[in-house]
Amino acid sequence: MFPATQTLKASFWTCLLLVLAASVSRPSPATAQTASPGSVTQKIGAIKTIQETSIQLTTDSGEQVAIEVSPSARILRVNPGEKDMKNAVPDLLADLKAGDRVLARGRSSDASGKLLASIVVVMKLEDVKTRQQQLQDDWQKRGVGGVVKTVDAATGTVTLSTGAVGAAITVNTSKNTTFRRYPPDSWKYDDATPGTLHDIQPGDQLRARGNRGAEGKDVTAEEIVSGVFRDLSGTVASLDPAAGTLTVKDVQTRKNFVVKVVSESRLLQLPAPMAERIAQRLKAARSGSTAAAPAGGNAAPAMSPAQPSAAPEGQHQFNVLAGSSHPPDFQQMLAHLPAIQLTDLHPGDAVMVLTTQGNSDHVTAVTLLSGVDAILRAAPDSSQAMNLGSWSLGSSGAEGAAP
Repeated sequence: MFPATQTLKASFWTCLLLVLAASVSRPSPATAQTASPGSVTQKIGAIKTIQETSIQLTTDSGEQVAIEVSPSARILRVNPGEKDMKNAVPDLLADLKAGDRVLARGRSSDASGKLLASIVVVMKLEDVKTRQQQLQDDWQKRGVGGVVKTVDAATGTVTLSTGAVGAAITVNTSKNTTFRRYPPDSWKYDDATPGTLHDIQPGDQLRARGNRGAEGKDVTAEEIVSGVFRDLSGTVASLDPAAGTLTVKDVQTRKNFVVKVVSESRLLQLPAPMAERIAQRLKAARSGSTAAAPAGGNAAPAMSPAQPSAAPEGQHQFNVLAGSSHPPDFQQMLAHLPAIQLTDLHPGDAVMVLTTQGNSDHVTAVTLLSGVDAILRAAPDSSQAMNLGSWSLGSSGAEGAAP
């Protein structure tokens, strides 16, 4: 779901549309003379196998397509993230490899069913992987997230309630901001479709990537991904590992929800000391006081969310939570939490779950957090107070994630 883990299909499609516009306006005379009388079509996917003059393509929908590439066909290589085709360079069919992303455009053959390509545009697999890592790093460094509090279409601003207790951040948008929207049944970035500022509503989960202001209270967004998700907090009523489901009794409504765990779901365990620190902050926030530093120790210095930590794994998040005057950075904390399996849970365990919109009583888990007993005792509505979605959407090792 995380934009950083995307397969870059959106970027790829952008380049391909530009290429198609160019190819339509400047057709190759040689290709026009040898083209099949079949209809003009195009296929996008990844190369499965390649031979001397043909490509076996697996499309994004799973279709297997044979592509015949004539000597007169144009083969162009583009890099992920390019905004136009001025930097596209000619390539050779012999240089293409399995896994490379390809758009092939041409005429379908009535006889064999092959696509007789007049133009082939390729993104090399290694280039895509490099771009993925760059985006993942950028989302980690310049990404912010939270639950939408307000949307002001007149000024183009969105106010977020972040994962930190009581903290908020202003997201500034412009004509250059890219908007994407998750569908109701998915949190995968590849499934997100183009959107607008007007699609965003209070209560939505939102991730934004851009440069922060000097005080860190606002960000100028280059990209925004948003959607409707649900936060649930409660206790495990029953488990069915074979079916990949658990039933959770919601602490607020006292209703049972069936939560489906799929391969992309993340199940994490919150260490007890960390849960106690968060519970203290929640109690302090509810009473209007300041959370106390840990007994017998000094308050740790505050750390910027973008500042790398040289502390051993598991230590940084305790430093952030241990009496700092700044709110805890849940996204950095999440990166250090240990993963668990569905079979590690037991009836009676307290959990917080970020889920898809789903229906009234069946949802799919995006992120499930166990070990939250102290938090729910401190604040039964803590899933809203902590904004679980603000540190689940877009923070993964994924999408993985990016949105």
